[in-house]
Amino acid sequence: MTEFLQQLINGLALGSILALIALGYTMVYGILRFINFAHGDVFMLGAFAGFYLAPKITRVLPLPSVAGGIAVLAVSMAICAALGVVIERFAYRPLRKQPKLTMLITAIGVSLFLENAGQFVFGAAPKRFPEILPSFPIATLGGLSFNSNQIVVIAVTGLLLIALRFIVLKTRMGRAMRAVSFNPEAAALMGVNTDVVISFTFALGSALAAAAGVLFAINYPSIDPLMGILPGLKAFVAAVLGGIGNLPGAALGGIIIGVTETLVSGYISSTYRDAIAFGILILILLVKPSGLLGKKEIEKV
Repeated sequence: MTEFLQQLINGLALGSILALIALGYTMVYGILRFINFAHGDVFMLGAFAGFYLAPKITRVLPLPSVAGGIAVLAVSMAICAALGVVIERFAYRPLRKQPKLTMLITAIGVSLFLENAGQFVFGAAPKRFPEILPSFPIATLGGLSFNSNQIVVIAVTGLLLIALRFIVLKTRMGRAMRAVSFNPEAAALMGVNTDVVISFTFALGSALAAAAGVLFAINYPSIDPLMGILPGLKAFVAAVLGGIGNLPGAALGGIIIGVTETLVSGYISSTYRDAIAFGILILILLVKPSGLLGKKEIEKV
């Protein structure tokens, strides 16, 4: 039981990071009905933003510290939010009326551009992420042992999910997002500026990806320009697993993928963790093609 709980905590920490990335996928799909495959690379850029910001923050706030860590996280999120708006404005908006396949190919092109630009600017060699938060081991009476950074990841993810839920359900912009997702033409006729709503959606999703990048780097402190490929793919799988376009489903899918991976690594072998995680996706989609929390959509011919 102790080992199971140990793996469960590890899985929740990993799943929280995947959930934050998956939310960006599912929000963009909910609005535009296409998959932004460059989203995993925004996650990478969030980690590098934190890497280069940390030395600057030390001039104002000490690191590692809670205040300094919050500052690095917040500024990284702001930088990637602006980047998300730029990507949407110049790469996707001109193609919005084109077939979805055109936008999908463009997204893959943007992803490759960010990866290669990252290798050119940052260098291909892995870099060690600086310590921005006080880190210490936590041991319980039951024999569990985990790091304080894992608790930080789970707690910050919970707070961000609550904030996202508030924005989507309780604010005017959130109401506009739901209207555009339901019927963009009708929303535009009712006075909703769809361009602003879509840009805000990209900014929000990119900010969450940046938060995931910083939190990932805190727990796994080696970063490189290709670090977003596999987590981005797994987060996409998590979004589909939970029900693409469904925010709670994306969070649930991320947790399921994270916990499954750690349990497979702990009880079977780390060699098979990816295969089993994707195998679970296939099994669930065979039973429920719309995902765990997704709903069937009727399309007119």
